[in-house]
Amino acid sequence: IAPAMDEAGLMAALNAGWQAVDPTSDLLVTGEMGIGNTTSAAALALALFGGEARDWTGRGTGLDDAGVALKARVVAQGVALHQPASGLDALRCLGGREIAAMAGAIARARVLRIPVILDGFICCAAAACLQAESASALDHAIAGHSSAEAAHPALLARLGKEPLLQLGLRLGEGSGAALAINVLKGAIACHSGMSTFAEAGVSAG
Repeated sequence: IAPAMDEAGLMAALNAGWQAVDPTSDLLVTGEMGIGNTTSAAALALALFGGEARDWTGRGTGLDDAGVALKARVVAQGVALHQPASGLDALRCLGGREIAAMAGAIARARVLRIPVILDGFICCAAAACLQAESASALDHAIAGHSSAEAAHPALLARLGKEPLLQLGLRLGEGSGAALAINVLKGAIACHSGMSTFAEAGVSAG
């Protein structure tokens, strides 16, 4: 079975995400649409962090127990077949083009110093491929939420990201990260606009 992409295909997908970032933006939210991409994300997590395939494999859009078991076997077989040697190699062998495009966009935002709010499990799998290449690759990113996909909290922990929200969302498509925007804006407003005790005339006693 061939890798998901050859080198040219990987570079094209990364470049599509890279070019999609508006340099004048002050925030980037990444998300995805599709069916089956939790399988790719689980394979990426297994390749990067090890463990058992079942640890990274969830119900996606609503699989029953037999479907999850089959999905875990496919994930394990894919990783064993390709044995990727790096984050980008994992992305090439096991990721989809939408996952690679998200990785390209997150990387471009790092270069442009644009903060990023990560969305769900799939988006974080894309980000994990970058962190595997450079420990500082996600210094500009925060986790918008922890989703209902079972492995998402474990993946966030591996990335060292504490989610802003935990609402049990399953939709994906950037929805959790979008909800986190106003939480982040409120925190910035408090930090930037609140008076100090001295400015407010509050007595230390």
